[in-house]
Amino acid sequence: MAQPDLKYQFSRLNIAEKLIAVNVLVFIINALVPFLLGIPKNSIVQWFELPNDIVDIAFQPWSIVTYSFFHGGVGHLFWNMLMIYFVGRIFLNLFDAKRFLNVYILGVILGGLFFVLGYNIFPAFFNTSAYLIGASAGASAVLIFICTYLPNQEVRVVFFNVKLWIVGAVLVLSDLIQLPLSNSGGHLAHLGGAFLGYLYASQLTKGNDIGSGFSKFMDSIAKLLKGSEKKAPMKTVYKNKAKSNAANSTADYDRKTHQKKIDAILDKISKSGYESLSKAEKDFLFKAGKEN
Repeated sequence: MAQPDLKYQFSRLNIAEKLIAVNVLVFIINALVPFLLGIPKNSIVQWFELPNDIVDIAFQPWSIVTYSFFHGGVGHLFWNMLMIYFVGRIFLNLFDAKRFLNVYILGVILGGLFFVLGYNIFPAFFNTSAYLIGASAGASAVLIFICTYLPNQEVRVVFFNVKLWIVGAVLVLSDLIQLPLSNSGGHLAHLGGAFLGYLYASQLTKGNDIGSGFSKFMDSIAKLLKGSEKKAPMKTVYKNKAKSNAANSTADYDRKTHQKKIDAILDKISKSGYESLSKAEKDFLFKAGKEN
């Protein structure tokens, strides 16, 4: 029997599912390696968790992002991954993988900044040593983005249909209420992610993509990494210039027509909600999300 090609299977996952896979893998490694080697449980995570002390952060600046890949237990991992899965399904029916990553990673970063600033500004947290781990800031950013972008869209919660703006408001209020009770650092991070999601979506409805600069930065890093790879030998290929120009013109026209149709559907959703779409429009949007 042929063995499954893990690399191929991974490539078939959407970006939210890939994030889940990476988080699960990190969780397994973080639990298994220290156990097998007989070393302290925090031997790995201590290099990637986000400390609340600014001096400590200076020695591991990468932790402003890497903290989101580590979790404190199975329950912590499960609920965060469940949220990423469900919000990812909604988000990727509307936007592409690049925008999902923009919202998610910027949510992680702002959540981390809220955590650090909160512990260094508010007297209640002075003389306290704390560390932040978990993907909930990024998940909160994506969820609140959706709640802001489609506020009147209804979702099923247990036995009732609830509008998304109510879901978002309840979650933010819950974090505010629990802030002085327990896991203060985590709730600060949730609020930071939620603020990013709200800001991103509200600006996007006005035609401003606040994540475009970050997206270009990530693209430049990807190009540098690809440029460092060994390139294949080059060879000269001659093409019919007229045919090539005609093909490019046709392809550009098709892309623009495709994008105009997507924009029209998204505009209809923002005005009347997802359920106002016809079956053909929903199918088209779903296929467009898969292509991205």
